[in-house]
Amino acid sequence: MTFAGMNYWAVPMAAVAAWMLGALWYSVLAKPWMAAAGVANAGMQDNMGSPRAFLPFVIAFAAALVMAWVLAGIMGHLGQLTIKNGVISGAFCWLGFTIPAMTANYTFGRRRPLLLLIDGGYWLAALVVMGAIIGGLGIR
Repeated sequence: MTFAGMNYWAVPMAAVAAWMLGALWYSVLAKPWMAAAGVANAGMQDNMGSPRAFLPFVIAFAAALVMAWVLAGIMGHLGQLTIKNGVISGAFCWLGFTIPAMTANYTFGRRRPLLLLIDGGYWLAALVVMGAIIGGLGIR
């Protein structure tokens, strides 16, 4: 199923992959991320049983779906859907949109540079993975 060159099976697959990458990324970097973000581990554990604890995960997945859909639309307009072009498109979207916006926000918010490195690194990896999946699946 396609629309404007977009493979709609690739979009949720790319979002799931980015979401799973986030689970791995932030589980490995949990301690430095919490220190850089100023988040207390005790406060996070207190909320684990409540329905509100799952809300960030739902929002993160919805955001990944939107990002994958937009990336697929951009790649569809570019024409050649390949893994290589997907990786390049994901990296360029990160370089042109994601990291500049994050840098400005984190600077004004006086966030620690380590937090920008951890979060920005994740978004680079996520966009590259999404691009590779979308490019690899192509138009079907």
